Amino acid sequence: MMNIPKGTKDVLPNDSYKWQYVEGVARDIAKRFQLKEIRTPTFEHTELFLRGVGDTTDIVTKEMYTFKDKGDRSITLKPEGTAGAVRSFIENGLANGVLPAKLYYITPAFRYERPQAGRLREFHQFGVEIFGAKGAQTDAETIMLADSLLKALGLNVKLFINSIGCKQCRAAYNKALKDFFAPHLNELCYDCKNRFEKNPLRLLDCKEETCKKINASAPSIIDYLCEDCNAHFTELRAYLDLAGIQYEIDPRIVRGLDYYTRSVFEFVSTSIGAQGTVCAGGRYDGLIEELGGNPMPAVGFAAGIERLLIVMEQTGVKIPDPAVPTVYLAGMDAECRQKAFEVATKLRLAGIIAEIDHMDRSVKAQFKYADKLGAKFVAVIGGNELSEGVMNVKSMATGESEKVAFANAVEYFFNK
Repeated sequence: MMNIPKGTKDVLPNDSYKWQYVEGVARDIAKRFQLKEIRTPTFEHTELFLRGVGDTTDIVTKEMYTFKDKGDRSITLKPEGTAGAVRSFIENGLANGVLPAKLYYITPAFRYERPQAGRLREFHQFGVEIFGAKGAQTDAETIMLADSLLKALGLNVKLFINSIGCKQCRAAYNKALKDFFAPHLNELCYDCKNRFEKNPLRLLDCKEETCKKINASAPSIIDYLCEDCNAHFTELRAYLDLAGIQYEIDPRIVRGLDYYTRSVFEFVSTSIGAQGTVCAGGRYDGLIEELGGNPMPAVGFAAGIERLLIVMEQTGVKIPDPAVPTVYLAGMDAECRQKAFEVATKLRLAGIIAEIDHMDRSVKAQFKYADKLGAKFVAVIGGNELSEGVMNVKSMATGESEKVAFANAVEYFFNK
């Protein structure tokens, strides 16, 4: 027997409607904020992620699915959605259109890491990217969009924000970090020893307990922000206050990708253990230029759909199955089942969810099956009903029955 690859998961029929629900809510929220969908390839040239995500990140150094194609080109399955969206924005000349360009996507992504709750090797993201607007109002609107999505899904999470500054103020902060960590260099993990020289800011993102204890006393980036970055962060907080969005400043948030500048944020749940971040993002004003476009500001976020579903389940959010039949038509014999098929056809064409027997079950067995499906009504068609031109409709909730003419079936069930 062939088994599914480690770190992947089938979405079975009993769960697929839950995915459709989350994706539907995400699309609806995106529409309210005037975002339009973009779809990019599942794989890209590896160089895109080396330049875009950053060659000091764990994603690039440890987690990418990279291979050579038959033309000896290095190809990588996308580990995240932003780099591909930026590449498409540049390549297709969207910068020449109306700005800001407000985009969203729902996409699979791939990272080779240890599978755990809410973290698989193939996972799915709802992502938002807004290109062309530099003001903190756009950052606040992006956060408000994420907040609206999480609230619409019935989730109670906490928002943490930070500013990691720009290239100018970050240079002074990196020096302060190196001065702080230098006496602890021998205590740091192997990865952090490499980060110390290449990208000191990434030291704050380490999940190793020893490193976490050390960086708890590290200097705060907030104290090193330049005048413009400090003003931007102050304005962001003012807009979040105006929107009534509660938040907490966490100077340890740096995010795991190199392209972020200024605002960064995370929505965190404690329901799924250590991997509690269900939505995160920030501003990345230099990425478009880094990938070959003209200088242009940008901000965005991504939410893992698997993690959203886990938190929804663990916090008791119920997702209704839209495919539950309004009526199950139970025919007693072949002729009656033929009539049931005819009536079900009319109901379905009118937009009513109807089901019939395909397995030659007895009427008693059909009632049991209808109950498993969650059908609201069972309409029984026997010889007497057939001759009278009616069906005996029983409410599965109350047990009450009444006769309904075949000719009136659509009208009867339309608002049930």
